[in-house]
Amino acid sequence: MKIYRFEHGGAVRWGVLGDDALLPLAGSIFEDPAPEGDPIPIGEVRLLAPVQPSKIVAVGRNYEDHAAEMGNPLPAEPMLFLKAPTAVIGPREAIIYPAVSSRVDYEGELAVVIRKTAHGLSEAADAADYILGYTCLNDVTARDLQEKDQFTRAKSFDTFAPLGPCIATDLDPASLEIKTFLNGKLRQSSNTRHLIFSVPFLVRFISRIMTLLPGDVITTGTPAGVGPMQPGDRVDIQIEGIGTLSNEVRTAG
Repeated sequence: MKIYRFEHGGAVRWGVLGDDALLPLAGSIFEDPAPEGDPIPIGEVRLLAPVQPSKIVAVGRNYEDHAAEMGNPLPAEPMLFLKAPTAVIGPREAIIYPAVSSRVDYEGELAVVIRKTAHGLSEAADAADYILGYTCLNDVTARDLQEKDQFTRAKSFDTFAPLGPCIATDLDPASLEIKTFLNGKLRQSSNTRHLIFSVPFLVRFISRIMTLLPGDVITTGTPAGVGPMQPGDRVDIQIEGIGTLSNEVRTAG
């Protein structure tokens, strides 16, 4: 099932994808939503980021080839940082290039959407019980600022967390093709089987540090091939079973 969050007729709703239409849902997607009302042609809606997380927990250096291209050793434990939830934008919204940066990079990633509160999960816990589904995320990074200080500023500018286009609920995250295109040219190509720390491991590990709430997002790291974007560029992140997240880069104003 693919769950979309969208705006139609001045209202924001969730719906599941049918044949070229969205079937609106009643109730919370984190519980047991039910279909409600008539199908809405997908061409009549504005797609939004599929969730509004209280936090985005990001994992650094989780693909061996990306660690190598950045000249970093492999981590013994997941390297975590937070992206501000105010950085979230949806499909086709613009990534704003901040005036204080001279290099802004794309980073295509598989993101995990939490379904129910997860706190202190044991190694025996089934992480799948706490996961609603999966989506695409662009971990936009002001690389020059990242090299100056900690990750927070470089990763958390408004618009630096494009998310979407949907939440796919029936996926096995262990082996998904992931690709990033810059202006139609392939820049990143890998598979989630190359993750150093798996999705279930990350959910359990992070839950023992901070409580994960429904709608929170864990973004699992990027493979090799990251690179700079410029105003006017378009970035497409494509993950098997989910779809394509597309955003253009613009200057402020």
